[in-house]
Amino acid sequence: MNLEKALRKWWPVFLLPTVAAFIIGFAYPFVQGLYLSFCKFITINNASWNGIANYAYALQDKEFLHSFLFSTAFTIVSTLIINVVAFAIALALTRSIKGTNVFRTVYFMPNLIGGIVLGYIWQILLNCVLTLLEKPLLSLNATYGFWGLIILMCWQQIGYMMIIYIAGLQSIPTDYLEAAHIDGANSWQTLWKVKIPNVMPSITICLFLTLTNGFKLFDQNLALTGGEPAHSSEGLALNIYNTFYARSGPQWKGYGQAKAVVFCILVIVISLVQLRATRSKEVQQ
Repeated sequence: MNLEKALRKWWPVFLLPTVAAFIIGFAYPFVQGLYLSFCKFITINNASWNGIANYAYALQDKEFLHSFLFSTAFTIVSTLIINVVAFAIALALTRSIKGTNVFRTVYFMPNLIGGIVLGYIWQILLNCVLTLLEKPLLSLNATYGFWGLIILMCWQQIGYMMIIYIAGLQSIPTDYLEAAHIDGANSWQTLWKVKIPNVMPSITICLFLTLTNGFKLFDQNLALTGGEPAHSSEGLALNIYNTFYARSGPQWKGYGQAKAVVFCILVIVISLVQLRATRSKEVQQ
């Protein structure tokens, strides 16, 4: 009893490491980055105030606007494909079939490979296929680059989302499924009326992850297409990277930082809207 009272008394001490890590690793860098987005700078120690000029440039930059449209289209297509396919595989692997654990492991393994490595692997594979078909190389055609990134992203993430969906499906009370069977519901009705409503927490998580990963795509984009040709297959993160590091001069650092802040706000807003929309559909078990 005394130990419990002591723990209650000293609970702020146990929170201190987490709070300190949050402040040092996120809050302070974010505030400093927000300040630098209004400055010209080479390093953070020689920043000079530039007002809203950085944001004016970012919002008028055609390459940045194109990268926004590219990332938006990529995120929508990849999110739909990844979640539909992952959910379908999860449905199949939650049935009584042999080799289920082997299939789960095989589907999950691509998620363990780094994005840069995956990008170069798929660049070689897809360029070989296009060469055999006598088509332009992947890096020389924006359409091939877009669908190459879709294939890569799906191959990497479907297994991870599948695991989340499997956990959600296995958490559905068997009483619900038995009641649906007794009421004469067929497989399709059981799926839409029982399984999907009860697996909405998993859908919320998977949609959040695929949406944010789609907009934050960088490693794979850099390795697979590099934004070629002429930045036409360049996503938001790669555009910010190229603005910040590929050009010299204090103004470009400020432009890149302003783009990064706009990008951060964009992802936060989209994520909050998605979370609010899907959580409202969740049912209490």
